[in-house]
Amino acid sequence: MRGFLKGKNALRGQGDTPAKGVLIEIMEQLSTFLANFDVTVLLVYLLRAAIALLCIVSHELAHGYTALRLGDDTAQRQGRLTLNPLSHIDPLGLLLMIFAGFGWAKPVPVNMRNFRNPKQGMAITALAGPACNLLLAWVALGLASLIYHFLWVTEASVYIMLLLMYIAVMSTGLGMFNLIPIPPLDGSKILFSLLPDRIYAQILRYERYVMLVLFALVFFGVLDTPLSAMISWAMKGLCTLTGFPFSMMSYLGVS
Repeated sequence: MRGFLKGKNALRGQGDTPAKGVLIEIMEQLSTFLANFDVTVLLVYLLRAAIALLCIVSHELAHGYTALRLGDDTAQRQGRLTLNPLSHIDPLGLLLMIFAGFGWAKPVPVNMRNFRNPKQGMAITALAGPACNLLLAWVALGLASLIYHFLWVTEASVYIMLLLMYIAVMSTGLGMFNLIPIPPLDGSKILFSLLPDRIYAQILRYERYVMLVLFALVFFGVLDTPLSAMISWAMKGLCTLTGFPFSMMSYLGVS
């Protein structure tokens, strides 16, 4: 850092030109950022990124394997039944998962015509992803509950419990967000399976355009309040099932 500041001061003595002025400003901002940098914050977001990948991969694998069991091998043929997160992530959805606690992944390809009952098969396949996320959250909270009730309170046990709480919250966030009945989210496929075939086919034709509306709703924060209520409701239920105190979730912003 001392050498960095020395180089910055040397620039000041070489004449004031617009380019050098901009360079000096950038270097000053970088210097301020490095001076105030908190490694703990970086570690937290790296942890959230790892948890997001876990939630996303399990969600998409649930879709793919369910479709395969129901007769559609499209995901298998396209290499989507893999633990490699690069095959499943959507960059924007992943960033939202890391910084907002909810998001989406790259949709698993499904050909509903391969199902014996196309609409029913599509609904079950769509439900599998959020159901897997809630199952993952239930397991994480179950383990956290065992630590809370039966282990001595140590620094290690507290960190493990916080990790499991993060997994539960982020997995629930991904699952509940995808249950919103707006195309192309899973909730829309579950809801639309109850509609007549003619209306169902027409809605599928315009799915990509409705997706733009979804992006707008996310960008302007329209979904924040209802989604927070859905996550809170789901977490209360999971805490009740596992015996984990819901009041502890307030440390992660869930109330």
